[in-house]
Amino acid sequence: MEIKWIEDFIALARYQSFSRAAEFRNVTQSGFSRRIQSLEQWVGADLVDRSGFPPTLTPAGRLFRDAAEDILDKLFDTRAIIRTEQRIAGTSLQIAAGHTIALNFLPGWLRTLEKHIGEVRARVIPANVHDSILKLVNGNCELMFAYHHPQLPLHLDPEKYEYVTVGVDTFMPVCKPNPRLAPIYRLPGTTDRPMPFIAYMETSYFGRCFALLIEKTKASPALRLHYESDMAEVVKKLVLEGEGVAWLPKSSIVAELDANALVAAGPAEWQLALELRVYRDIANRSELLDTLWRHLRASSAPEM
Repeated sequence: MEIKWIEDFIALARYQSFSRAAEFRNVTQSGFSRRIQSLEQWVGADLVDRSGFPPTLTPAGRLFRDAAEDILDKLFDTRAIIRTEQRIAGTSLQIAAGHTIALNFLPGWLRTLEKHIGEVRARVIPANVHDSILKLVNGNCELMFAYHHPQLPLHLDPEKYEYVTVGVDTFMPVCKPNPRLAPIYRLPGTTDRPMPFIAYMETSYFGRCFALLIEKTKASPALRLHYESDMAEVVKKLVLEGEGVAWLPKSSIVAELDANALVAAGPAEWQLALELRVYRDIANRSELLDTLWRHLRASSAPEM
């Protein structure tokens, strides 16, 4: 049994309409109906009388609703207490962000932010995109940072979550240079000598970025898979050790490019522009968050 089934059931009891309750719960009507059926199977009784319109609760449904509302109230109250105890003392922010963003963007962003709105105490929670979204949706953070490309949307409901563009980045191919500072591997490469490729897992966000880039590029690169990881920092380390060519966000290799420890392995056609966004739950309000958001809107980077 899942908590979301109970929340679905309470919404259905309130709206007395499968379609309206499904819309409120941000799920398809067929998916919503399946979840109500799963709850009924777990309980072992019909909770909803579907024979008339609007649907009404059965005696078992009314009994379960009273208990369910009480259980949810206690669960959410307890969760609020635990979250408060887990937070940094005083006014602070919980921030979820991808590992690359947390490591390379957030430290400087937070320092700059303090110059404009004063001290900001924050707990940064590095996570993959999926887990970061879950933290935002479940109320486990005030801010969520993620990369964005129009063809790789995050599917967050714009009526519930708003965003500000705080930067732009470039997903670019790099490799070690030779003694003359030229790339030891150059795209697109040749089929008789394919380049060793340090890839991302296909299901990771950067893996999807690479797939999109290859789809948009006219020439197919000659690559042979050498290593694979879902973390950009692991990929970066392997490239620095000369293990092959890889795509990395430029923000994560600025120092290495400036020092010629890494060089671009191809021209602009092999690059993908990414937007860096910060999201918030519109319903999650606090004086600090509202002040920060006004500042971000006033100083936001232009969208791609």
